[in-house]
Amino acid sequence: MKKIIFALVLLTYSMGNIARADEGMWLPFLIGRNYEDMKKHGLKLTQEQIYSINNSSLKDAVISFGGFCTGEIISNQGLILTNHHCGYDAIAGASTPEQNYLDNGFWAKNFKEEIAVKGLTATFMIRMEDVSQQVLKELNSKMTAEERAKKIKEVTDILVKDAVAGTKYEAFVRDFYDGNEFYLFVKETFKDIRLVGTPPQSAGKFGGDTDNWEWPRHTADFSMFRVYAGSDNKPADFSDSNVPLKPKHSLPISLKGVKQGDYAMVMGFPGRTNRYLTSYGVDQAIAIEQPKIVDIRAKKLEIMKKYMDKDVAVRLHYSSKYAQVANYWKYFIGQTKQLKANKVADKKRKVEEEFAKFSAGKEEYAGVVSDIENAFKATNDIVYIKIYQSEFVRQVDINSMVYLYKLAIDAKNAGNDQRFNGLMDAAKASAEEIYAERSMDIELETLGEVLKMYIRDVPMNQQVGITKSIGVDGVDAFIARVKSSSVFASKERYEEFMKNFDAAKLAQDPLFILLKDLDNAYQAAVGQDAIKSAGEKLARANRLFVKGVREMQPNKKFYPNANSTMRLTYGNVLAYDPRDGVHYDFFTTLDGVMQKEDPTNPEFVVDPRIKELWEKKDYGQYGSNGKLAVNFLSNNDITGGNSGSPVINGNGELIGTAFDGNWEAMSGDIYFEPNIQRTISLDIRYTLWLVDKCYGATNLVNEMKLVK
Repeated sequence: MKKIIFALVLLTYSMGNIARADEGMWLPFLIGRNYEDMKKHGLKLTQEQIYSINNSSLKDAVISFGGFCTGEIISNQGLILTNHHCGYDAIAGASTPEQNYLDNGFWAKNFKEEIAVKGLTATFMIRMEDVSQQVLKELNSKMTAEERAKKIKEVTDILVKDAVAGTKYEAFVRDFYDGNEFYLFVKETFKDIRLVGTPPQSAGKFGGDTDNWEWPRHTADFSMFRVYAGSDNKPADFSDSNVPLKPKHSLPISLKGVKQGDYAMVMGFPGRTNRYLTSYGVDQAIAIEQPKIVDIRAKKLEIMKKYMDKDVAVRLHYSSKYAQVANYWKYFIGQTKQLKANKVADKKRKVEEEFAKFSAGKEEYAGVVSDIENAFKATNDIVYIKIYQSEFVRQVDINSMVYLYKLAIDAKNAGNDQRFNGLMDAAKASAEEIYAERSMDIELETLGEVLKMYIRDVPMNQQVGITKSIGVDGVDAFIARVKSSSVFASKERYEEFMKNFDAAKLAQDPLFILLKDLDNAYQAAVGQDAIKSAGEKLARANRLFVKGVREMQPNKKFYPNANSTMRLTYGNVLAYDPRDGVHYDFFTTLDGVMQKEDPTNPEFVVDPRIKELWEKKDYGQYGSNGKLAVNFLSNNDITGGNSGSPVINGNGELIGTAFDGNWEAMSGDIYFEPNIQRTISLDIRYTLWLVDKCYGATNLVNEMKLVK
């Protein structure tokens, strides 16, 4: 009995080191700062095996997938594994009602069957470098915001040019810690990407919006693509003569499975966090910004769904758009709720109080917090018009197309022919896509309904032109006029107009006039002297606040906000307790899929092929003890953009694919919640079971290096 008690004490002590989530999105080229801690968590690799410029390393198997997700290379023939929702647009775009890959799945049995995907890219990171010293030595505290920005661009343009001289690589410089540091990134982008395989969305999107951001989860959120290159193994435009890429590194795949406490490391391209946001920003987000985004997106979803339910072709064309809108509709619902529940504003205020004590009497930091407070007060009145510029002008597709024409005409009037030509090309490309894939019924109904919301929400003194003159009651009549006379409301009218493009005639088009008015109203609102001054003061104050917070905690290791650059986060496989009396285990199984099955609900339909093998318990080498693991939890620190990221064990082997965060920690992009923040990942054994046993694409598994 004493031995058992002693063993339990040891277990409790050892688990205490990983009972909290591991905060930090670290830059791989700086992992020396964390390496000893990583080893304590279970890492067995050397630093060089994770990030190396001269030799093959883990970084060489991790790609930015399309610029919006992450993927990993899992074979020596350029095979990509990413999330189903990351490949969703490509899968839907390749589908027709007759060849419905989105609903039925698709598996290429050889290279020739793989489907070319327009517009997708795979970007590899070649190297990273700290160039802070080169940039900061050219800056001083007396510079205006405009002078500072101009000098930064001047210096970084030279750094970028020098970094890629004599190569075909690309490079860019980003600022970190709100402009306190600057890092250079050199990359290589491949443009010939082909769809290799996807499960039907009943598996890849199992649980739909109901389960999104939730645990327990039972989703096969994966799809497969392949990188193609020229005969020299370098990027090339699509060609039948291109060959599968020979990567510098591909991830071996572990079949050993995961258990509580196992080391877990995620590498990827997280999009955006705002961990240094102050309480004033949190208050604005909760009270004004996020509820309005939710309202607008709910209306968009309502209209899309009405038409998608009536027509399969419309559903295929809008599936990706609907999923994108729905994902962040629910995200903002959850974030608002958890910012309140987790008392994030109060936590931020505590940091600000500590900063006030630290900075007292220091001239450099005088007025920093008050400048931040006053800036948010000044911008409260323009939050709505900024939201509508993003959610309405730029994200309703017909509006975004017309907006490009508006920008083009502005460039022409300003005498900038080069910009005019570029914008015209972009507008024509947008129009081609919209008239091929969008429904004018959806576009124009969305236009009308969200326009009514705009007129109600945006202060009247910020509105100009049409919105101010017609009012809410005049919107229906205005939309009727758009339908009957706008060149943009009909493909036929548009094509006829473009045969003899006439800027003067365009200027009389009702939809063009509306977009011009909306943009002019936005520019006037954000261009006010008081608003511009507040923005400049906020940028300076944020930079100094972050600098000061780091100085006042000299022994703490700080990481920068996510900004779509490669990051590494490490931790362990770990369960959690979301609230009193509730415990969530660290994994789910295929049994849970069957428990959720509901043939009457499209979100919970189970593919008969999956059900048949489940009934037989035919799991092959991918099951364990009569069970098949589906999803698992780890305490890694991720955000949007990490979707599709590899989850890697201590030996550098792939154990899963990250695809979501958990509901209770939806505030995590602004304040990391160490006790409850979790990453939800797809167990690689479920992926391989579906590919191999369920859908018969054994040819793909044969490419991979499996570690048993």
